[in-house]
Amino acid sequence: MATPQSLKARLGRNLKRQQTDDVRLGHLHKHFAEHPSSGLTPARAAAILLAAEHDNLIAQCELAEDLEEKDGHLFAELDKRKRALLSVPWRIVPPREATAQEQRDCQTLQTLLEEASWLTPAIKDAADAILKGYSCQELIWQRDGAGWWIEAIEHRDPAWFQVHPERRNELRLRDNSVEGAPLWPMGWWCHTHKAKSGYLARSGLVRQLIWPFIFKNYSVRDLAEFLEIYGLPLRLGQYPSGASDEEKRALMTAVMSLGHNAGGIMPKGMVLDFHQAAQGHADPFELMVTYMDKVMSRVILGGTLTSQADGQSSTNALGNVHNEVRQELRDADLIQLQASLSRDIVRPLYLLNVRQLSDPRRLPRFEFDITEAEDLTDYAAALPKLVEAGMPIPVRWAMDKLQIPEAEGEEPVLGQRPEPAPTAPPSQPNALAALNAQPNQDNADAFSQQLDAEAAPLMARMMAPVQQMVMSADSLEGLRASLLTLEGQLDSRELEQVMREAIAAAYLLGRVEVEDDATGQADD
Repeated sequence: MATPQSLKARLGRNLKRQQTDDVRLGHLHKHFAEHPSSGLTPARAAAILLAAEHDNLIAQCELAEDLEEKDGHLFAELDKRKRALLSVPWRIVPPREATAQEQRDCQTLQTLLEEASWLTPAIKDAADAILKGYSCQELIWQRDGAGWWIEAIEHRDPAWFQVHPERRNELRLRDNSVEGAPLWPMGWWCHTHKAKSGYLARSGLVRQLIWPFIFKNYSVRDLAEFLEIYGLPLRLGQYPSGASDEEKRALMTAVMSLGHNAGGIMPKGMVLDFHQAAQGHADPFELMVTYMDKVMSRVILGGTLTSQADGQSSTNALGNVHNEVRQELRDADLIQLQASLSRDIVRPLYLLNVRQLSDPRRLPRFEFDITEAEDLTDYAAALPKLVEAGMPIPVRWAMDKLQIPEAEGEEPVLGQRPEPAPTAPPSQPNALAALNAQPNQDNADAFSQQLDAEAAPLMARMMAPVQQMVMSADSLEGLRASLLTLEGQLDSRELEQVMREAIAAAYLLGRVEVEDDATGQADD
């Protein structure tokens, strides 16, 4: 089993420099895109996609870059999907049944990554894999005492990479060899994104978006030609018979100048006529452009109503449904991201800096919090009833459902005012004194009133859950089942104490009366 010390010794030399500084990879820094989208045709696009399937990813990656740069709608939709990943909270989660040391290590990693200024931009760069299928970023390490820390992350051009000829999901650097240079362990964050199933070269959205991009650009080009041809009136120049070539050229120059400059000159005797522009409509071209934009929105966001509205079918209910679909896409993206973050960021930081590693399988992981907070109003009404019915609900479960953080240390918390403590029932001497203080009242009546005054509040408090169940019951069977759950839960200790004191007082009072009667008869 490799220890952290052996890992540091084995990787320390490579961590001090970047792999792309190697002289064998120097040509990558001089690589410039060829922009294959210029003059792109369906046949050329098919050839690029076919070459990517045969392990040549360069043209496909450069084509994906061109799509983002040239199509504003496509860029905006992709940017929505990428930016949706940046506002989700995250945490470093320890393994199950973590020890105190493992929890402290996770807290250290949490603090370290929260202070890292490179993390948020790196997550957005990693989301570039949604379009291209993969995104590779080189880690720049910094030595700090006995530990290693990531100082920065540099996003590398996807065209720098190739796949292994036999392992088609393994990325390697292009070093002019057949197999390519393997990526250094702990030197890269390589995020591969499966927008669709298949090999790495076929998993990006570029293969779905290239076709609406081509058809849309055809329609935009045709619309521009339509406006140029049908948007201006027809100019017709007439020259007299026998005009020289020089005069004809002068007339043609005048005709063309009048179309754009609204002024020009021509030889005397020549005629220039203006005719009404030909009739035509731009609706077919606009329809095609709009339809292709909707196709792009469906591919990227799963719907169209979160990005555009036509005023007819864009109801609020449909918009909410489409927004839920987009949230499902976001959660799926985050699940894939947290896997690569745990493997390429959290794992190296933990292995290179932890002092004791008992089991390399017990590693912390990066986790996005994709749970949605429940409605507080619904839970506030339901939880007390469930608790009163005897259902054992863990506090941690309720806090997780409502997204309420746990208080730390002496942090102030919200709470109800404490109820005043119930007054203790009077002792036996007090009860007898109360009876003796009423000489003009029958002893039995006084005793009954005293017992009622002391026992009634205790009885009402003990029976409150029963009364609430009766009021909320919808059937006798349901009430019976609810009452059975109260077995052993009603606290009758205070009422029992009052009843014991009352019985004792009644017993003593009876003896006093009997002795008084006996004394009176003896006197007689």
